[in-house]
Amino acid sequence: MDAPTLPSPLPPSGIGNLPDTLDPRDWGATSALAHRIVDDAVRHLREVRERPVWQPMPEPVQALFREPLPDGPMPVEDVYGLVRDNVLAYPMGNIHPRFWSWFMGAGNFTGALGDFLAAVQGSNLGGGSHAAVLMDQQVVGWLREMVGLPASASGTLVSGGSMANLIGLTVARNAMAGIDLRELGVAALERPMRFYASDQVHSCHRKAVEALGLGNRALCRVRSGPDCRIDIEALRAAIALDRADGFQPTCIIGTAGTVNSGAVDDLVALAEIAAAEGMWFHVDGCIGALIAIAPENAWRVKGIERADSVALDPHKWLHAPFALGCALVRDREKHRGTFAVSPEYLQGTARGIAAGDWLYEYGLQTTRSFGALKLWMALKEHGVTTFGRLIDRNIAQATYLASLMKAEPALELVMEPEVNIVCFRVAPKGYDEDRNKRINLEIMLRLQETGVAALSDTTIRGKHCLRVAICNHRTRLDDLDLLMSEVLKALPAN
Repeated sequence: MDAPTLPSPLPPSGIGNLPDTLDPRDWGATSALAHRIVDDAVRHLREVRERPVWQPMPEPVQALFREPLPDGPMPVEDVYGLVRDNVLAYPMGNIHPRFWSWFMGAGNFTGALGDFLAAVQGSNLGGGSHAAVLMDQQVVGWLREMVGLPASASGTLVSGGSMANLIGLTVARNAMAGIDLRELGVAALERPMRFYASDQVHSCHRKAVEALGLGNRALCRVRSGPDCRIDIEALRAAIALDRADGFQPTCIIGTAGTVNSGAVDDLVALAEIAAAEGMWFHVDGCIGALIAIAPENAWRVKGIERADSVALDPHKWLHAPFALGCALVRDREKHRGTFAVSPEYLQGTARGIAAGDWLYEYGLQTTRSFGALKLWMALKEHGVTTFGRLIDRNIAQATYLASLMKAEPALELVMEPEVNIVCFRVAPKGYDEDRNKRINLEIMLRLQETGVAALSDTTIRGKHCLRVAICNHRTRLDDLDLLMSEVLKALPAN
């Protein structure tokens, strides 16, 4: 009997031998294009002040993003042309000096180069023995030092504040459960947990407690005072009432800079209550934690160094290109114990690539980008002192803008700015609240659509208002003067 014919190791088409690759066919042409892209990028930033903050996209631009999946190739020069003309030309606008809509950083060119280099190197920051892991740990250590947590604390870089808060609150839940929550789940809790924050707390905390299986009702929103800071006595009363009703007071969330107005809770008082009650103290510092490095204003966040966990956003006041957040935890073992697993395919070794630390054991993501490089390069270039002065300057600019508004009878300063957020409204006499809201929305949209400035709107204590969040290293006082001039021009005729 003839021996059976073994199948060929390659399919009949021979596709395994085709010369296809994603590398360029002409490295010289690729280098020339890369230099042109960098030159365009430098010009884009150098001339940012000359462009509108934002502009609506015409229909042909929108149509590009409805095109079907491409099948055949296109020269990369043409691909870049599409990006240059249809993406770079229509940004959100947050790198512009007059973008104050939401609390976002303005990026920096060195950080952008860091992102490019990180992408070229291509490292996965799940862990291992390579330079990117060591840099990641170093950057986390620098951030830990900025807010005053001890050297023994741990941390992890994440996508942003929402994820950083989720990491911190997950550790809080597990550490305070009194049972092996990872093994048994929340159904095994003897008493329902309660987390406490002010009624000004960011909405990501609702998402977090829901994702943790505790439900929205587990987040007790404690009333805030006229200054939009949490009412300390109301917090004490809420904790006492919940204990009496059979709940488990678990975590106090202090806000270092609310989204609405920038209010900073009394972190020292919250730390004292958490210690006295045997509770976890978490600080949402995504807006204001880094005020700790600002020489003139660091006092505003005193007490943050006593937190059990802190969430912060380097892509805000450290102006790292999006996106980069960080969760810091005082107790490294509790942090690692909340997330670490050791599957057979991710075992450490004494030597080789797997001999390094496994960073994925401190968060939810196994695959992590090399986000540390863009921040490392910018901090090395400028030094932390420069960033601290820029924070002080933004806070001073908010005070300046508020003084202009208080001097104008047609405008109402809804709240004195505590840090860098100014809330105001046009409030013509004799107009009802609905008409005032329509007028303010129209002014906001007109400023956006003309490309002069980008503001957002919110409601504080029942008053609809416009919001100027100054988190921008390019903003100058004459930008704020221009804003005032354009707002006054848009006032309705009496």
